[in-house]
Amino acid sequence: MTTPTDVAATTHSTPAAPATLDAVTLQRLLATGDGPRVIDVRTPGEFESAHIPGSHNVPLDLLREHRHELRKHLDDGVVLVCLSGQRATSAGQALVAAGLADLRVLHGGIAAWQAAGAPVRTVRSRWALERQVRLVAGTIVLAAVLASTIVEPVKWVAAAIGAGLTFAALSNTCAMGMLLARLPYNRGSRVSIDAIVAALAGPRR
Repeated sequence: MTTPTDVAATTHSTPAAPATLDAVTLQRLLATGDGPRVIDVRTPGEFESAHIPGSHNVPLDLLREHRHELRKHLDDGVVLVCLSGQRATSAGQALVAAGLADLRVLHGGIAAWQAAGAPVRTVRSRWALERQVRLVAGTIVLAAVLASTIVEPVKWVAAAIGAGLTFAALSNTCAMGMLLARLPYNRGSRVSIDAIVAALAGPRR
């Protein structure tokens, strides 16, 4: 299931999806010491859970809002990262629209990076939102089924959750995940545009 924040908002006149590169290629480029600048567009909480060492956290909503300002501090060769690639693609389209021509998206996102055995840095360990959604949805369904043995109409709660999960798969959205992402546990440290610009203006990490 797609995590909440992996749902990219559609914009008018959406540019073509940016090119991709795989985790092995990115790891090799970064190992040269003069690799591309890596921008992670996930939420701060997700970023703290696991991110590519040296990458910058620029949440997607913040990137969209300040894309022209950020463009001034981004050179060619940027690589965008998210959980699976969807948010990064949306971020790439926003930056292309702002005038950044040479950028790529990490194919498969941080999940593919970890699957390739590439190094990650963890600030604070958290359950992935997808796992949290499975736990909450499963718990509600189980509780509803058990409760329906006493109060029969409660079974429709389980049916509603099932319908919601089906819609989430078909529409590639997840309302439950969006709600869970707003919990303090998932928010992580606050990220400001001033701090991001300062980091991007400095030397590459």
